[in-house]
Amino acid sequence: MATTAELFEEPFVADEYIERLAWRTPGGGSRGGEAFDPKRLLEEFVNHIQELQVMDERIQRKVEKLEQQCQKEAKEFAKKVQELQKSNQVAFQHFQELDEHISYVATKVCHLGDQLEGVNTPRQRAVEAQKLMKYFNEFLDGELKSDVFTNSEKIKEAADIIQKLHLIAQELPFDRFSEVKSKIASKYHDLECQLIQEFTSAQRRGEISRMREVAAVLLHFKGYSHCVDVYIKQCQESYVKDQLEEHRKSDAEQYLKNLYDLYTRTTNLSSKLMEFNLGTDKQTFLSKLIKSIFISYLENYIEVEIGYLKSRSAMILQRYYDSKNHQKRSIGTGGIQIHKRTEAKLSIQDLKERIRQRTNLPLGPSIDTHGETFLSQEVVVNLLQETKQAFERCHRLSDPSDLPKNAFRIFSMLVEFLCTEHIDYALETGLAGIPSSDSKNANLYFLDVVHQANTIFHLFDKQFNDHLMPLISSSPKLSECLQKKKDIIEQMEVKLDMGIDRTLNCMIGQMKHILAAEQKKTDFKPEDENNVLIQYTNACVKVCGYVRKHVEKIRNSMDGKNVDTVLMELGVRFHRLIYEHLQQYSYSCMGGMLAICDVAEYRKCAKDFKIALVLQLFDTLHALCNLLVVAPDNLKQVCSGEQLANLDKNILHSFVQLRVDYRSARLARHFS
Repeated sequence: MATTAELFEEPFVADEYIERLAWRTPGGGSRGGEAFDPKRLLEEFVNHIQELQVMDERIQRKVEKLEQQCQKEAKEFAKKVQELQKSNQVAFQHFQELDEHISYVATKVCHLGDQLEGVNTPRQRAVEAQKLMKYFNEFLDGELKSDVFTNSEKIKEAADIIQKLHLIAQELPFDRFSEVKSKIASKYHDLECQLIQEFTSAQRRGEISRMREVAAVLLHFKGYSHCVDVYIKQCQESYVKDQLEEHRKSDAEQYLKNLYDLYTRTTNLSSKLMEFNLGTDKQTFLSKLIKSIFISYLENYIEVEIGYLKSRSAMILQRYYDSKNHQKRSIGTGGIQIHKRTEAKLSIQDLKERIRQRTNLPLGPSIDTHGETFLSQEVVVNLLQETKQAFERCHRLSDPSDLPKNAFRIFSMLVEFLCTEHIDYALETGLAGIPSSDSKNANLYFLDVVHQANTIFHLFDKQFNDHLMPLISSSPKLSECLQKKKDIIEQMEVKLDMGIDRTLNCMIGQMKHILAAEQKKTDFKPEDENNVLIQYTNACVKVCGYVRKHVEKIRNSMDGKNVDTVLMELGVRFHRLIYEHLQQYSYSCMGGMLAICDVAEYRKCAKDFKIALVLQLFDTLHALCNLLVVAPDNLKQVCSGEQLANLDKNILHSFVQLRVDYRSARLARHFS
């Protein structure tokens, strides 16, 4: 049986069970082999079945025994539960009886208490009246001997007594009891003042429970409202003063933040209090209350604001220039002065610099800025953020009558440090850094200045509209601010135009250097007319590459109509340069073909400008170059074509003269 039990494994599978039994039987594991003994295997199966039957009978007897035991225990448990239920019912009945008895006793006690109270209350009143008469006699005699009046620790009891005596004195006739009424009133006033002083001291010590206790006593006095006033005054001294006075002279930034925060929270609280019944003129009452708290801080608010804004803005700029290891130069031109000079005379160097900035004359080397624009978007964002916060504080803390004037002063600070000290200085430095038109390999970074200045202008204009306009829209300061903004932008645009014009001159100068260095006379008059292998000259390739790069840079540096305006000016100058450049050479037939190829390439480059006038100019130039190769018999026909018919005859003649065969009698006769 033990062997049979070993064959049962979890999970039980009949097929596997038979396989394990056959494998364990001698002669039953090799199917079809020499050692396979089917009789032995059958005998083993029969014996095993008998064992399983015996095992089944044993297990069945065990199961029946367990079932009988379970039924017996279930009957015993049910009997025990019934006994517990009966015991619970008996206990519940006892509890009900006890509850009824307690209720009966409580009723008797309450009735007895009512009877005792009915007897004790008149007695207490009589005792209290006797005490009051005793205290009244002390006032009548003019000498207060009771400990309750002489002991300062019993001020609460004294206050209760004097308050009751004061009410009694109001009912007495004045002619007979005027003196005692006066003494009681005087003591009433003294105790009231002592209680208010005690409330003040407790508030300073932060003893909330003592404040509550004293306030409860003062509640029955006429001067209870003074307790409220003292509380508000103490709150002002203990909170507002602590928050502001600490930073008033040492940290203007934190002082302004705290003042703005406290004032905002106070006005918000006032708005919530407006919902309650505080009298007919509650708005005026609350406004006066707020003013009394903050009046000493609001009177000179704008001076603190301007002083902080000035020092903070100067620090932001100086920190930026220090990070660049740059010492600001005194560069001043045009309408916005970077630094006001105290001397009337200018040095020779200053005079040279100003003349150089307004002309293209080489009066000495330009300022080398190493490609630095000296414009920082981070600086601009910081300045605008500081000004935005100043506008918000100004709106909240300024008197309505002073709001436009104060907002204008903040705007003036923004103009001074953002527009003058930063943008205009960068423009002046950028102008001084533009090389002369005859410089070689010049770094034309002024377009980067234009790009950044354009971005900054948008941010400046957005803050003007979003934060300044709402503060001045209905005041005379509106026109003043608009005019100031207009003047600033116009003055800067003049410098931008000047810088762009000189930058375009430098571009043309660079192209001249490329053409002078790369273009050879033999390009258009080759020695071997039959062995020209190039499609266009090397000078043309380099010039076109240079132009395409700077056209893209111009598009990235500007926006709107400014792009077309600048590209049209560059395109016209580019055309004039190529036109004059072609006039310097003589052209053979093959050289003329190469010139046409060059101009065709220049024309492709001109398409990148996307300016109709520029493309038209190069179309005309391409047509003029056809005069360099056309057969003499066809010259008049070509000149009368659509593109050349409206040109001056001298221009046509100038191109024909560039042909190497111009002096031949046949050509001169056909063109005359």
